[in-house]
Amino acid sequence: MFEIQEIAVDPVIPSVRFRCDLQRCKGACCTLPGGKGAPLLDDELEQIQKAFPAVRRYLSPEHLEVIERDGFFEGSPGDFVTTCVDRKACVFVVFEDGIAKCSFEKAFLNNEIDWRKPLSCHLFPIRIDRGMNEQIRYEAIAECQPALELGSSTDTLLVDFVEPALKRTYGASWLRRFKNMCRTEKHQYLGIRNDLWQP
Repeated sequence: MFEIQEIAVDPVIPSVRFRCDLQRCKGACCTLPGGKGAPLLDDELEQIQKAFPAVRRYLSPEHLEVIERDGFFEGSPGDFVTTCVDRKACVFVVFEDGIAKCSFEKAFLNNEIDWRKPLSCHLFPIRIDRGMNEQIRYEAIAECQPALELGSSTDTLLVDFVEPALKRTYGASWLRRFKNMCRTEKHQYLGIRNDLWQP
């Protein structure tokens, strides 16, 4: 680990090349089986309630029925997640040509709301572990192998792919220091394979 303003950073991050390939993964990160949806910050519950009137028109009757029956989140303070449909798709997913997309981001890009989507979704595949010492780490999953391959073929670093989300999280000053540190640290990990999802 290395630290930037008391935020610990997974040393793998600087070397990973990553760029989402929705045509191949079909938005798999929004539909992972297991029943737990996207992690939510406590104050994001209010953001979702505020944005819901704009996004509901994008959602299928099935997803609206689940929201009506089960609500849009579950959990407890500090551990909220979005509700899932059939223990898979996030209840806010909209399917377009078989690809799972976020209804919040769709409304945001259409200038209907000013909140893009939950921070955990915007940052993915980077995760934040909050505790005594806050850490950011790379979460490798098999479903993102197409993103690793596209990142390699286009030479897109993970730090560049998630730059807007990191700026949203920690601010421009922290981001500059983070990217400078990554340029230094990356040379120490050039031998790391880019198929990090494998056990």
